[in-house]
Amino acid sequence: MSTEERPPSWVINPEIPSVARMYDYYLGGKDNFAADRRAGDRAVEAVPYVAEFVRANRRFLSHAVTLMARRGVRQFIDIGSGLPTQENVHQVAQRVVPDARVVYVDNDPIVLVHGRALLAGDPFTTVVQGDLREPQAVLDHREVAAQIDFDRPVGLLMLAILHFVHDEDGPARIVEQLRKRLASGSFVALSHGHAGRISPEAESQVRSAYGGTAAGDIVPRTPEQIMAFLDGTELLGPGLVPVEAWTPDTEPFTPDLAKAGFLAAVGRIP
Repeated sequence: MSTEERPPSWVINPEIPSVARMYDYYLGGKDNFAADRRAGDRAVEAVPYVAEFVRANRRFLSHAVTLMARRGVRQFIDIGSGLPTQENVHQVAQRVVPDARVVYVDNDPIVLVHGRALLAGDPFTTVVQGDLREPQAVLDHREVAAQIDFDRPVGLLMLAILHFVHDEDGPARIVEQLRKRLASGSFVALSHGHAGRISPEAESQVRSAYGGTAAGDIVPRTPEQIMAFLDGTELLGPGLVPVEAWTPDTEPFTPDLAKAGFLAAVGRIP
């Protein structure tokens, strides 16, 4: 393993919850430890329907990738991809475009190990270790450069990841830096946590559950703050809506945002 991919010390400590493994737990997976389940249970205790919108997030991924592939996108970057599960980006994209190229990016070395094991033998798909908070390093990564031609349209996915980027790390700057590298006709799909009108106590409990992870907190944002990440793009489908309501054929509507969960949108870069 190269120096840039060497796991930090916290990865091998099963007592430290992992965002990726908590997500796996919500999805009913088995790649998680007791610490992940304890942290996940604290979040579910505060917001009992967490698993519902996490599963809806996977359906959104499928809808968004299918739409992009049908509109001519042949290469995809999924940042914050998490542990492999069903309906991963390459599986969805390659149903439409058999030779679609996909790069998965995650900062958890456990994801790297699982992903490479799953994708062994697939020449069109790779997994790299990278951090969304260092967008230039992601864009310049040698394996990203080997798979992705930035002169052609790209499907960029940032699903349930931006809420782990703290305000002081400049999430808007990060998204702008990534978008500036994309050719006209590219798409950006994102989903992001918002608190709705849950009680301050419930929000505090969820944030506390994630506070013990390497990510060190989850930052819910308002619809206006989330929409700003896609300023200048052509919003598709219903616009920015709860993730469970997003399909490409849904007409624009004004959603009820009282319920906490993920908001989702897809924007096309003109």
